[in-house]
Amino acid sequence: MAEPESTIINTNVKQKDPSTALVIAVTTRAIFNLEEEHKLYLEKGKEEYTRHQQANQDKPLPPGTAFAFIQAVQYVNEKILERNPAERDLFDIVVLSNNSPESGVRIINSAKHYGLEISKFCFVSDEDSTQYLKSHGVKLFLSADRTDVCNALRRGVSAALVFQQEVQAPSTPLRVVFDGDAVLFSSETDQIFQEQGLEGAVQYERAMEAVPIGEGPLKAFAMHLGKMRKKFSQEKSPIRTYLVTARSGRDMGIRAIKTLREWGLPIDEAFFMDGAPKGPILSQIQPHIFFDDGLHNIQGAQNVGVPSAWVP
Repeated sequence: MAEPESTIINTNVKQKDPSTALVIAVTTRAIFNLEEEHKLYLEKGKEEYTRHQQANQDKPLPPGTAFAFIQAVQYVNEKILERNPAERDLFDIVVLSNNSPESGVRIINSAKHYGLEISKFCFVSDEDSTQYLKSHGVKLFLSADRTDVCNALRRGVSAALVFQQEVQAPSTPLRVVFDGDAVLFSSETDQIFQEQGLEGAVQYERAMEAVPIGEGPLKAFAMHLGKMRKKFSQEKSPIRTYLVTARSGRDMGIRAIKTLREWGLPIDEAFFMDGAPKGPILSQIQPHIFFDDGLHNIQGAQNVGVPSAWVP
């Protein structure tokens, strides 16, 4: 495999062991608001963009959608290390960027400015930078580019598309909300619903009640999160996880709950919305990130200022 064009190790940050850490790769446009710069890149080209980034290298970029999530992840690391300074099961943040190292100086300076503990900056000139995810042991990839996300999912890496939005930075602990079908779980019931309607899906769920639902694209990430969550008592945990699903609790909730139990995945709270809008409950939870496969749900989350990521 070709090496990334340039990987800069951040020596100010404790380097984690990728075989035990929960490695999260974020693109620069997911973590910082680079919309103006991206527009410049599309309209005027790479050289003009690079010139702009070099001229502004000491001007910190504004936070992007995944920024608060990365800060909260850092808080979890602090709490884990307070409990056990030798712990190796930590979050590890890697920035994956299509910038050249010259235009990437502003990215590094911005991370330093905000005190973000990013262990590596990978500047990749290839069209498809997702080929490097597995070599870094990445368990979750967040990008503002749909093609990147689809490529990562095809490579078997949990991934989601981040839309740029104004985000109110919620307080700690880290709060992560998962949708059920086609996110945590497979899309098998969704497919029955498309073909046979609600009645068919309900009958299918009742017949399959004792059989765990198949794995969805974010199951591996959720399981690693759950493993970290189990290091703490429920009252003292710096991680809280939620299931907010369109399923109804009466007809389709039992199988979902049994599946989570079978997986040994601790979920702090589960909301069975029975098709109702998710925005109001999300604005109560105030998560650092919400994963869903429905664009209408992502829109609803954005309307209430909740950082959201679409799993296509």
